[in-house]
Amino acid sequence: MSAASTATGRLDGRVAFVTGAARGQGRSHAVTLAEAGADIVAVDIGKDIDAAPYPLGTADDLAETERQIRALGRRVLVRAVDVRAQSELDAVVAEAGDTLGGIDIVCANAGIGPFFHKTWELPESEWQDVLDVNLTGVFHTIKAVVPSMIARGHGGSIILTSSLAGLKGYSNIAAYVAAKHGVNVLMRTLANELGPHRIRVNTVCPGLINTDMMMNGPTYQVFRPEVENPTQADATEVFRTMQVLPTDWLEPRDVSEVIRFLASDEARFLTGTAIPVDAGQIGRG
Repeated sequence: MSAASTATGRLDGRVAFVTGAARGQGRSHAVTLAEAGADIVAVDIGKDIDAAPYPLGTADDLAETERQIRALGRRVLVRAVDVRAQSELDAVVAEAGDTLGGIDIVCANAGIGPFFHKTWELPESEWQDVLDVNLTGVFHTIKAVVPSMIARGHGGSIILTSSLAGLKGYSNIAAYVAAKHGVNVLMRTLANELGPHRIRVNTVCPGLINTDMMMNGPTYQVFRPEVENPTQADATEVFRTMQVLPTDWLEPRDVSEVIRFLASDEARFLTGTAIPVDAGQIGRG
């Protein structure tokens, strides 16, 4: 029996709010939660950001996420939203309350990967963009969703996407590391603040995941600097040495299944935790 079939119905009657849902991990999270019975609010910026060295999800990508959720028979609200803009998040959360009945699950997933620079050579504009999306965007999401979650009195689950870079220090991506560490600290504070309201808050800390954020030319070049114009196959020779378990990388669904668990009643006493989803990479000697 598949993971999807065993999870069916566990989130019936709930509404999940997913940021960065156009593709990659965000789409996978939205579809996985829908398979488990949740209706979905799916948002994404739908355009590129200068600080990201790869194209971001498009309006067509977000439409495909919507199509996949509707094919599961779930209700879905899709909007173009920039998590750097509090007013845009506030508006879609209010709309979700009117049309879907409020939010029970939050998956603050929107984020961008950076260019690679030594810290002292990092352009200030790139530092600011990465923090604005990856950390302040999470803060904005919390500000938008929490008041109505508290007011409804139904409890809930908030899952923030951090990274192994939120648990370790990695060279040449200072803004990303700082932002993802900040997400974990924010999670622990929120767990304390929201526990009395029966709202649980946790983070997932993905390792090497097969998405456009990781699988792109600039990243391949970092892992294989001696190769001119390295391909994914070139980088994979390094990737497969990074995990303890024998795999080249993880798929978005591997993270989504952890998020589905954290959103469910099975995790009802789990809060304030940062969960690595990394095939053992964090403990690699």
